[in-house]
Amino acid sequence: MAASSLRTTRRAALGAFAAVGALTAGGARLQAQTAPKTFVLVHGTWHGGWCWRRVADLLASKGHKVYAPSLTGVADRSHLLTRDVNLTTHANDIANLIKWEDLTDVVLVGHSSAGFVITQAAELIGPQVASIVYLDAFVPDVGDSLISLANPGPRKALEEAVARGDLAAKPVPAAAFNVNEKDRAWVDAKCTPHPLAVVVDKVTATGSREKIARKTYIRATGFKSPVFDETLARMKTKPTWKTFEVASGHDVMVDHPDRLAEILLEVA
Repeated sequence: MAASSLRTTRRAALGAFAAVGALTAGGARLQAQTAPKTFVLVHGTWHGGWCWRRVADLLASKGHKVYAPSLTGVADRSHLLTRDVNLTTHANDIANLIKWEDLTDVVLVGHSSAGFVITQAAELIGPQVASIVYLDAFVPDVGDSLISLANPGPRKALEEAVARGDLAAKPVPAAAFNVNEKDRAWVDAKCTPHPLAVVVDKVTATGSREKIARKTYIRATGFKSPVFDETLARMKTKPTWKTFEVASGHDVMVDHPDRLAEILLEVA
């Protein structure tokens, strides 16, 4: 074989190897980007697992595993409402789900008051959580309770309910959370009273949240809340936290499920 032909053949072979290598590397990157994730979505006060249906369907359609349980005493588990249902109960709801389903590398998401639940649950299942997300939620510290951090209006209503000795707090109309008009009647029909013991219980978690590698705060800018505005500002100063803002009412999973799913996949 002539020398020139040999060189051409070698160049072609090297080019083929390079192309295969590029395809393999690209395939590895694509596989890494699309590798299935596990999401545990935790609802806030008065809601239930039902509120996550749109987001859960979007994530599941992309091949991800999604759990959206209702906490004890509300929604499809409202028949379990007693005075003994407290913050520990709800934290155990989530911790035991993760434990008995043998879940690892979990993306744990808490909406609104579920910031208390996921913070407390992280004390029990922190090593299994790869990413923790606070969706327009409270980010409590030791000694905080929902009733102590709530905005003035809801706080007054909760304090009055406690003073009366009520078993549960009555739902607030969806319009108060600026839920889109089309879905307000549906949300109002689904909401159920929330156990008051959960509202007054204080967080005892001592720092497992901060040990989780990926931490995210998402603010729904269409819902007026000085508490959440202050929380967003605080999280923006922390280099270990990512922050996002969505032009939405408080129930982002109802108003903008597509955008929320995008963010959750980005921080997973």
